[in-house]
Amino acid sequence: MKIICNQKLLANKIGIVQKAINSKTTLDLLKGVLIVTKQDEIILKGYDLEIGIESHVPAEVIQEGSIVINSKLFGDIIRKLPDSFVEIETDEDNNVYINCLNSKFKIKGDSAKEYPQIPDVNEDKLYSIPQDVLKSMIKQTVFATSQDQTKPILMGELLEIENGNINLVAIDGYRFAVRSCQVDNLIHEDLKAKIIIPGKTLIDVNSLLSSEEEVKVGFNEKNAIFIINDTKIVTRLLEGEFIDYKKLCPREYNSKIKLKTKDLLNSIERASLLSQSEQNNLIKLSIRDSMMAITSNNEKGNVYEEVSLSLEGDYLDIAFNSRYLLEGLKNIDCEEIYIEFTTNVNPCIIKPADGTKYTYLLLPVRISSNN
Repeated sequence: MKIICNQKLLANKIGIVQKAINSKTTLDLLKGVLIVTKQDEIILKGYDLEIGIESHVPAEVIQEGSIVINSKLFGDIIRKLPDSFVEIETDEDNNVYINCLNSKFKIKGDSAKEYPQIPDVNEDKLYSIPQDVLKSMIKQTVFATSQDQTKPILMGELLEIENGNINLVAIDGYRFAVRSCQVDNLIHEDLKAKIIIPGKTLIDVNSLLSSEEEVKVGFNEKNAIFIINDTKIVTRLLEGEFIDYKKLCPREYNSKIKLKTKDLLNSIERASLLSQSEQNNLIKLSIRDSMMAITSNNEKGNVYEEVSLSLEGDYLDIAFNSRYLLEGLKNIDCEEIYIEFTTNVNPCIIKPADGTKYTYLLLPVRISSNN
């Protein structure tokens, strides 16, 4: 194999496929990037048996071939090279020669013959979603996926498609986030789907979404594929029954408030300054006619904040984990929000006031009458 390509382009693409490489794997081959040369491009692949990423780099291919190179070492070398053209060549003993201006490296590679194949997903039936729509949907939900490995199904997100409407749902046991969107080119498709995509995959997908173009999405019983420009991501779907999130939503409320998102966000951020740990980050909200008092008390001191609001319904005192409340508010791109409450022991629902189809449900923390 012998190729010449642009250093910056190659470094960028290596960084993309490295997202699919698990450094903790015990299989040395899976710590490597597979390089395949074909006509006028390099195909880079990373795969950890759960997620596979393939990306293409334009190049001058002098001699076709393939090799597996340690991902970290290869990425570090290419990133540190001068901004110029890189020449990469291999020999029969799987030695890899990397030359760029006055820099010359010789490193050991591995044969590509044993590298596992990324699963195939039928690319003849893919569905197009605007990149900015999918990026917004992931951003507003993925933070609410569970990090508890004893509940693997909740470490993923439910993707539902029906009648052109797409729902993306994340639940971690304390809250859930649901973002819905109508995608015009799916309305007339006879398409219904319910799949569970790992949260880590969606984070990787989100990092690649940027342009106004469309991302192509497809799936089968075991895998899903995302095609973003010249990069493919194939991920294994999570198996199991996702929680019926619709049953968790309160159907009525006793109190409903409307207030400015930024005012509430800034006040809670200040009220959280005394909280240094997950076990000590309680904030209390006291809702009255036209004002909400936000308080936090611990051994380090106390803080009091006020936020203006409009109230429909009953007065209420309720407490929350401040981090969970902040994460929901930070992902609402709307000037004003509604918050609906039933009691101080039932979940509240936060919604954008502009009609965006986004719901953030959060369980309160029980407080004693002395607090």
